[in-house]
Amino acid sequence: GAPMLGRRAGVGAPDRVCKTRAARCGRAVTPPRRTHAARRRTDILQALSNGRHVSDSVAITGDQSGRRAEILTPEAVAFMADLERRFGPRRLHLLERRAERRRRHESEAPRFLAETRGIRESSWTVRPPPTDLLDRRVEITGPVDRKMIINALNSGARVFMADFEDSTSPTWDNVIDGQVNLFDAVRRTIWLDTDDGKSYRLGNRPAVLMVRPRGLHLVERHVLVDGAPISAGFFDLALYLFHNAAELVSRGSGLYCYLPKLESHLEARLWNDLFLYAEDALTLPGGTIRATVLIETIPAAFEMEEILHELRDHSAGLNAGRWDYIFSLIKTFRDRADMVLPDRRQITMSVPFMRAYTEQLVRICHRRGAHAIGGMAAFVPNRRDPEVTERALAEVAADKRREAGDGFDGTWVAHPDLVATAMAEFDAVLGDRPHQVDRLREDVVPDEAALLDVRIPGGAITEAGLRLNVSVGVQYLASWLRGTGAAAINDLMEDAATAEISRSQIWQWVHHRAGMDDGTRITAELAERVLAEEMDRLRSQHGSELIDRGRFNEAAELFARVAWADKFSEFLTIPAYELI
Repeated sequence: GAPMLGRRAGVGAPDRVCKTRAARCGRAVTPPRRTHAARRRTDILQALSNGRHVSDSVAITGDQSGRRAEILTPEAVAFMADLERRFGPRRLHLLERRAERRRRHESEAPRFLAETRGIRESSWTVRPPPTDLLDRRVEITGPVDRKMIINALNSGARVFMADFEDSTSPTWDNVIDGQVNLFDAVRRTIWLDTDDGKSYRLGNRPAVLMVRPRGLHLVERHVLVDGAPISAGFFDLALYLFHNAAELVSRGSGLYCYLPKLESHLEARLWNDLFLYAEDALTLPGGTIRATVLIETIPAAFEMEEILHELRDHSAGLNAGRWDYIFSLIKTFRDRADMVLPDRRQITMSVPFMRAYTEQLVRICHRRGAHAIGGMAAFVPNRRDPEVTERALAEVAADKRREAGDGFDGTWVAHPDLVATAMAEFDAVLGDRPHQVDRLREDVVPDEAALLDVRIPGGAITEAGLRLNVSVGVQYLASWLRGTGAAAINDLMEDAATAEISRSQIWQWVHHRAGMDDGTRITAELAERVLAEEMDRLRSQHGSELIDRGRFNEAAELFARVAWADKFSEFLTIPAYELI
């Protein structure tokens, strides 16, 4: 087999997974080689099940009929169970570490880590990108349903990120059928004929496929390993890896993914060790797996270089996950009155803390030879209203012009109709070049204070902003409970990240009795009244039958629970998961 680069995965403590301290600090080490040849799949089952009967140690409660049985084979189940046993305890330890750090941030601000100064000040670069990831100027993202996958791959974007996370409601049908859809997409056999007579087929030049598994904080309750739910991210990635990695390699590509919600370089180390172990177990060439990390939490923004360093042989760069980043700032500093933010629509990419975060991300990526990918354009063209569409396209063009001008190598859109607009702005800057990694942005100075500068001149909390948060939050949660995780609301594509902003802002405002621009203080009682009024408005718009059938009442009850209860819920999708 091909040589393995970097650390080898281990079962022991997180800090004992590499053979020498030199390996962790980026100095030259001799890469260990594989010790076994390619296994037949029947051998994998015996090796990975650790001598146990898989049926006795893994329980799957979700439906396994039809093509789902092709995904949930004994070998694939054994593989994902093995990953959970080896890396699950470290995942739980890192989640505990998140909580401890959050408590520290109640009294002290995040800082660049003193113990990793050597990594930031030494010379190293990530592994060069594979050929089919050299040019990522426009990426489209969306859930893993069959129609979306076909349309996104045909959209003209260079990359499609199939999303098991924020834009997919994690019903069993969605996540397991999503694996079937990806299996077909990798082999370019995916197609769909609908009941209304429409036909969807894959074009001749589909986008490069990437997959985003769910975050470390989530579980897949339909799969129990040794009596406990498996990590949702391990479940998503294990099945995709097991069935598709070898096929992708045979096609001259690799297994490319996005990693969401990371909060530290130690979490990146966990993923890197899992990649190393999976490549070894499946006899894949070293570096087959490439990951782009979404920098969408405040703690991760202070460890961007360290995160790249941990994943350097499996890195595909960093992405500015703007919406979750805003949510993370609110969540991290929710108890601080000096960090209260104004209406969501006033938190633009030009405000100080967002500007500092994105510019520092570009500087760090390019200094280390990695791609910097910009944020999501959430506007949705309204085909019934040309004026709305014209305004949306103008805003997308301005946003992408700024990103390309700042040095980003690519960007995200949420709708196929936005691809051409985003592409034009990056074409204007890149021309025939695949990226602009050589633009080092040495004018940007790493600045801890700038990352926390939440001043927004003229920013205010308004009644309209409060009502918008309540209405959008309830409408999105109702959609999520019905099984749709990406919903067009008010000409914007809403997903779990934007819903998190809505509910966390209200919690922050209520908790601090924040004043609106008319002097009114926001209390739980006021929020309850606004919720009742917004529900009446939705009922008059859609009719009581649709409201009852569409799970709006459950959504309103859940929203109240996460938006102004005494205790802050770390993620709204965790209590929401109990209702699907």
